[in-house]
Amino acid sequence: MSRLRSALGNRLAELRRVLKVVFGRSALVKGNVYELARKCGKPNCICTRGQLHRSMVLTWSEKGKGRLLSLPRERVAAIKRKSEAYLRFRRARARVTEIHREILALMDRIEKLRREEPLR
Repeated sequence: MSRLRSALGNRLAELRRVLKVVFGRSALVKGNVYELARKCGKPNCICTRGQLHRSMVLTWSEKGKGRLLSLPRERVAAIKRKSEAYLRFRRARARVTEIHREILALMDRIEKLRREEPLR
């Protein structure tokens, strides 16, 4: 039983650590920032000879559809930081769900060990 209590304490400590990400105050931007290389489609453009047009974009999913937004050069670093913060937040959220399941399983095992049959 002491091992179970110790494991439960460890999960609670991990939950506190993970929640620090959730309690943060930094802005979040859903999506991923990356460099997009593309052809424009004009027949005489340099991109038809292999020198593709490059731009930084933010992509995200909205209602099941992929969205793409070209980013101004001066905003790329800030949006990328906010996008990375969003990813950390989502990972923390997923881990909270896992920890919650683990805590419930440990509590069920502790309950089973502590439970007595009622007197008849």
